[in-house]
Amino acid sequence: QVQLIESGGGLVQVGGSLRLSCLASGLEDANFAAAWFRRAPGREREFVAGIRWSGANKSYGNSVKGRFAISRNNARSTIYLQMNNLKVEDTAIYYCAADMSGRGGGPYNYWGQGTQVTVSL
Repeated sequence: QVQLIESGGGLVQVGGSLRLSCLASGLEDANFAAAWFRRAPGREREFVAGIRWSGANKSYGNSVKGRFAISRNNARSTIYLQMNNLKVEDTAIYYCAADMSGRGGGPYNYWGQGTQVTVSL
């Protein structure tokens, strides 16, 4: 059974940092692309960052470029999102997703339950 389990969310002040993790249980032997998305209250889901299996190809949403960094450790079947210089507008539920084609860009076959990130003044 495949499960994407996010962790690392929480409450942080403006300018602070958080590191999210996504454990891809059940995908240890699969080559998949991964991505982080977020959804803020009253807003549509937004692409945050994506990474291919090799880790060599990364992409970011315009609102997080230069502040967030996506990485992965395939041996640990874990995808990370390092978030620096956080802003109030980064407040959202963050979701991890897996694209089994490996190419990235979707469609995404599996989604996690999400982890809440709240940035306060």
